[in-house]
Amino acid sequence: MKQLTVGPVIHKFPTVAEFAKEFNLGPDDLLVTMDVMHDTFFAGVTNGARVITVDKYGSQEPTDEMIDALISDASKFKYSRIIAVGGGAVMDMSKIVAVAGGDGIDDVIDHLADHHRKVRLVLVPTTCGTGSEVTEIAAVNRTRLGCKAGIAGPEMFADDAVLIPELLTGLPDHVFATSSMDALVHSVESALSPNATPYTKMFSYKAIEMIVGGYQKVTEAGEAGSAERRAKRNKLMDDFLIASDFAGIAFDTAGCAAVHALSYQLGGKYHVPHGESNYAMFTGVLRNYMEIKSDGEIATLNAFLAKILGCDTAVVYDRLEELINKLLPKKALHEYGVTREDLPEFAERVMTTQERLMRNNFVPLDYDCVLKIFTELY
Repeated sequence: MKQLTVGPVIHKFPTVAEFAKEFNLGPDDLLVTMDVMHDTFFAGVTNGARVITVDKYGSQEPTDEMIDALISDASKFKYSRIIAVGGGAVMDMSKIVAVAGGDGIDDVIDHLADHHRKVRLVLVPTTCGTGSEVTEIAAVNRTRLGCKAGIAGPEMFADDAVLIPELLTGLPDHVFATSSMDALVHSVESALSPNATPYTKMFSYKAIEMIVGGYQKVTEAGEAGSAERRAKRNKLMDDFLIASDFAGIAFDTAGCAAVHALSYQLGGKYHVPHGESNYAMFTGVLRNYMEIKSDGEIATLNAFLAKILGCDTAVVYDRLEELINKLLPKKALHEYGVTREDLPEFAERVMTTQERLMRNNFVPLDYDCVLKIFTELY
C-alpha cells in the first residue's frame, strides 16, 4: 500500500519580489493569474513574461468552457514554464493547460494517461485552502455533462510549489473563511480515510491542530470585520498556508470522501463557493458516520478535536460549529435555493458520479444514507 506521495519541491518566500528574483521570471514564462494579483504584486517584476489574467473567463470555479478558452489563449504564446498565481481555480486550470498540449479539456479528461507535460509548472497559492499546489488533482465543473468531477494524474504535479504569505494579506474575510474551511475538511477527511497511513495522518492531524487553533486565535482577537481580527489573521497567514499544504499532502494520498462528494452537488447547481459548500455538509456527514460506527479513527479524531476545543467528545461537533460560525455562519441547504425535489437527484448523482470520492468514506454510505444526510441538512 502506498504510504505517501509528495510531488513538487516546496519553497517559501516572504515577498513576491524575492520569489521573482530567485525564480528568474522572464520571456520564457507564461504567468497565469488574476488582474488584482498582477496589478498589485507582479506588474513590476514580470521581466517580459507573457501574462494571461483569467478574470475574463468568469469568477466561478473552473468549468470545461473556461479551461478550453484558457488552453486556446495559452496556445498563442511560446513558453517553457507556466507560473500560476491564484486560488484553486487558477492552479487547477493551469495544471490542465500544462498537460493539454493544446488539446481540449474533454480530450484531456478522457485520455489523461496519453498526455505528457512538456513545460515546467510552478504553482503559487493566493488562498489558504485548496492545497492544489501540492496535489495531482484538479476539479472541473463539466457543464456540458452537467456534473462536477475531479481528475488526477502524476503529470499534473507541479515541479515547484511556492508559498508567499504576502499574497494573502488582502484576502476578504469570506474568502479566508471558505478557503481555510476547505483545508480543514481535507485534513479531517484524509484522517478518516481507509487509505490513510501513519505518514498521511501526521500531516492531517497537524493541519487540523493549526487550522482550529488558528481559528481560535483569530476569533479571540476581535469582532467580525474588525481591524484587530484582520491583523491577527494576517500574522497567522504563514501558518494557514503551511496547514493547507499539510492537508493537501495528506489527501493527495489518502483521498477526500463524502463531504466533498455531497458538496459538489450544492456547488455544481447553486454555485456555492467550494469551502462553504463543504461546511454545509461537514458535520452532517460526521454525525452520520458516528451513527454507524463510533469507534476507531473517528473516536481518535473526536478526542483530538475535543482537546483543542476544551470540551467533552459528546459535544465536539457542536463546539466546532460554534467556532467556525464566528467566521463562516452555517446555512441550511434551503437557504441556498435548494428544493426538496433536488435531494433525491443530488443523492443519485453522488452515488453514480462520485465513486472516486465515496470509496474513501470512513464507513460505506449507500443511497439511503446520502439522502438522509441531505434531508437532515435541508
